[in-house]
Amino acid sequence: MMQLHKLALGVLVAAGLAACSSTKLEEPAPVVTPPAQPPVVQKETPPPVTKVNTVDLDSELLNAANAKGRTVFFDFDSFVVKGEYTPLIEAHAKRLKNNAKVKLSLEGHADERGGREYNLALGQKRAEAVAQSMSLLGVAAGQAEPVSFGKERPAVEGHNEEAWAKNRRVELKDK
Repeated sequence: MMQLHKLALGVLVAAGLAACSSTKLEEPAPVVTPPAQPPVVQKETPPPVTKVNTVDLDSELLNAANAKGRTVFFDFDSFVVKGEYTPLIEAHAKRLKNNAKVKLSLEGHADERGGREYNLALGQKRAEAVAQSMSLLGVAAGQAEPVSFGKERPAVEGHNEEAWAKNRRVELKDK
């Protein structure tokens, strides 16, 4: 009986092996290609349209500074900058801070009264007072150069208070 089981088991194994044998193993596997897809076309989107107005800030600041003026006037025998000239100094300081290439000459003047040396020193003190005001507003030292002409270059000729008042000044001039 044992022999019969062995024989039956052998027949089953042989049948199983016969069923597994195939000549298809020697054939190359079929290549399956996916169906052709239409090419994807990327649409180019145009850049967004923006309206940007360019501003020449240097010109705007120069115009604003010029509108405030270019001359600081002083009282007799004084180098104290009056509060009424603060907007003028601030406008020019803003322009200088905006553009480090811009430089000003601060030309100090005096009226005809007093000696030559005294008026040169007074004109220098006036120019330095304006330079100090600009420095406190953040202007670099090399951008505003104080210089004195004393009484040598009067704005107005005359020997009265009206003429003298116009000659006690600091002129802010571009270099």
